[in-house]
Amino acid sequence: MSTTRRHFLQAGSALPLASQALAQKTSANDNIQIALIGAGGMGSGDANSSLAQKGVKLVAVADVYQGRLKRAKEVWGADLFTTRDYREILSRKDIDAVIVGTPDHWHSRISIDAMEAGKDVYCEKPMVQKLDQGEAVVEAQKRTGRILQVGSQRVSSIVYQKAKELIDAGVIGELNLVEAWWDRNSAIGAWQYSIPPDATPENIDWDRFLGQAPKRSFEPIRLFRWRNYRDYGTGVAGDLFVHLFSGMHFITGAIGPTRVHATGGLRFWKDGRDVPDVMLGIYDYPERGKMPAFNLALRVNFVNGAAENSGFRFVGSEGTLSVDRGVTVSRVPRQAEPGYTINTFPETTQKEFLKQYHEKYPPTELSADAIRPDRQEIYNPPRGYNDHLDHHRNFIRAVRSRQPVVEDSVFGFRAAGPALLSNMSYFDQKTLNWDPESMKLRQG
Repeated sequence: MSTTRRHFLQAGSALPLASQALAQKTSANDNIQIALIGAGGMGSGDANSSLAQKGVKLVAVADVYQGRLKRAKEVWGADLFTTRDYREILSRKDIDAVIVGTPDHWHSRISIDAMEAGKDVYCEKPMVQKLDQGEAVVEAQKRTGRILQVGSQRVSSIVYQKAKELIDAGVIGELNLVEAWWDRNSAIGAWQYSIPPDATPENIDWDRFLGQAPKRSFEPIRLFRWRNYRDYGTGVAGDLFVHLFSGMHFITGAIGPTRVHATGGLRFWKDGRDVPDVMLGIYDYPERGKMPAFNLALRVNFVNGAAENSGFRFVGSEGTLSVDRGVTVSRVPRQAEPGYTINTFPETTQKEFLKQYHEKYPPTELSADAIRPDRQEIYNPPRGYNDHLDHHRNFIRAVRSRQPVVEDSVFGFRAAGPALLSNMSYFDQKTLNWDPESMKLRQG
């Protein structure tokens, strides 16, 4: 027998109430002027989500492909300032904040430059491409006092906020295992993005795209499908594992694993990419505060034979909590007594065992009241809820109020670090040790 109760979450932001109150004191006419650096699909989506907030104006766009600069004017207005050189944007005094939507290998450099230029930063995940870049970003945010929010929107989701409340309340008992996955089964999902017919050396600033990456001749597929290459991206781990780390860290309060092991392979998308399309990771999380030690298992598959899906399953001593579009709590009551297996004992020993057993667990008379139902609770957000909008709402509020965001540079590095370690483990074929407090690789 099972009973189901459905709860609908109220639309709103996971931003702390104090920050909301401060933000409400700011006039809606007090415009925040933003710029977009990297006008690809994700960057453009970020710009639109920020523009959906009151009092936000996009005034400039930078991109190395001339076609995207032309498209930016078509979408956001002919008066928009556009440039191939992001430094021209950072030199402008009228810009309050920037969105960094570039390939991963530019994230840390542009974020640091922007903060040093007095700009607040919304940086797409992962915050850094390489492990040794994290400390510099954290230090720059601390030194400049700027707002930096990493773009993994689950940290602002009311769905994940509800999951956090339920885990903290102990609804599934003591956590011991977390499973998370993100599977895809399409060309676009596997990063085979379209290449424009005007992708020529005249329309693309190739050297600026390469930046500190290894020098090579013009090859536009590497720009428009940059996630396929280790020189510019971070593969499955940096694109999708980092979302799962961010969401799980927010829900549990964990700050990172102590041991990382990843495996997988390039099974289907053998299109010249040098990163896997199937990846599995296993992680040891230590006890922290009220949260016991637990294990995490991650999976991403770009050839899963089904529609795209992602989710979490938190396993505890008293039940499970699943997160996808909403939150589902399932609990099956544990037996009040352990039971016994005595058939192989001699008869006299069985009698003595049963005597002692029933003294410890006295038999009770069965009744209808003794039947305990399985229990399931489902919490769904309002129809059409968009956590991406909430994430940008929290960023713009922080720019106005100067109150800190949850997914700052430290949170961002603690999510990016294990993702980058997953790549290192996969390519080097070894298990790695990590110190989540100091955010440093440990030897041995």
